[in-house]
Amino acid sequence: MKVRHRINKIVIAVPVCILAVYAGMHTHVDPAGKVKYELSEMLMEESQQIYLPGFAYTQGSRGSSFRDWVTTAAMNMMPLGTYVEGKSNIHTDVEDKETYEMILAQQANDENAVDENGKLIQNDEKAQNEEAVQTSGTKIDTSIEKLKNYEYLVGNFYVIDGGTMTSADELNAEKLMAKDMKIDEKADGPKVLIYHTHSQEAFADSTDGDTSTTIMGMGDYLSSLLNDKYGIQTMHHEGVYDLVDGKLDRSKAYQLAEPEVQKILEENPSIEVVIDLHRDGVAEGTHLVTKVNGKPTAQIMFFNGLSRTKANGNIDYLKNPYIEDNLAFSLQMQVSAANKYPGFTRRIYLRGYRYNMHLKPKTLLIEAGAQTNTVEEMRNAMEVLADTLDNVLTK
Repeated sequence: MKVRHRINKIVIAVPVCILAVYAGMHTHVDPAGKVKYELSEMLMEESQQIYLPGFAYTQGSRGSSFRDWVTTAAMNMMPLGTYVEGKSNIHTDVEDKETYEMILAQQANDENAVDENGKLIQNDEKAQNEEAVQTSGTKIDTSIEKLKNYEYLVGNFYVIDGGTMTSADELNAEKLMAKDMKIDEKADGPKVLIYHTHSQEAFADSTDGDTSTTIMGMGDYLSSLLNDKYGIQTMHHEGVYDLVDGKLDRSKAYQLAEPEVQKILEENPSIEVVIDLHRDGVAEGTHLVTKVNGKPTAQIMFFNGLSRTKANGNIDYLKNPYIEDNLAFSLQMQVSAANKYPGFTRRIYLRGYRYNMHLKPKTLLIEAGAQTNTVEEMRNAMEVLADTLDNVLTK
């Protein structure tokens, strides 16, 4: 704010000084010019004392040095537009805090923004990148030779949001696929934590008041599958972070969830995998469904935050030391699903913020189905997701 205040002073001061210089330059020592001369001197003194006190003269002094300085400075600052338009690099703690809060609020509503009544606010940019209906899967070549081709990799496995950027160095499939994502099955204690930043997400035929028919219920079912069918010790955290005073409010959901999830991880150091399970929001005419073993199954999407935007570059105050590991985990999950369940996963979505993916190297943010899917389709999706997790984490 102080910087902006100073800019405002400069914006006002420079024209005043220029006017003073102009008046002084056109003053002649004759009776007709006496008023101009006095006006020039008055403007010079007032602008000097009010806006440029560091250059103020001692009381009652006169001289031409200040006029000369203002003339030179004014001419040098003529291209003021670029400065005022914000093209110069100005940073203050206040402005960083404002930007930080704006970004946190933005990321809270990135995946599927809704209003206070729970009605979807469509993310138009993302909607343009998704197909309306996919009813069957087509096998795709996931050989490492193909994946090493950056254009092929991005074209078949990723959607890159217009507000962020990546590169062939970051999406190096050979490096990402070589990372070891296996869990230590010999150590005691839970290995997987499932939680929900957005706990109130429901489906086409969800029952009011019945959490088993919401995304929370899907997390419970996925946890049961991993525990009982695959022998992967899993915790399901049912904390609610998107209700404030009983009303839906996602603006601080990620901030509220972070310390609680960190506490769970500190208390359970054996946890290696963190899954933030969401339900996506799509246009009402979009049905994200395929068939697996003849059963209608909701499609899922892995979502990665890169802590980087095109506008500002790396977001230093949303650091994530595990971006490469996050990307490796989602790509290995994507490839595993493509091989065994073609059509089950949508392309991995890359966006600019962090989404609490810095909590563990093996962190997934999963958009499972959407508000247009049924509970049955979602439960079927959890069965496929559990098997895919088992394939990547233990096989």
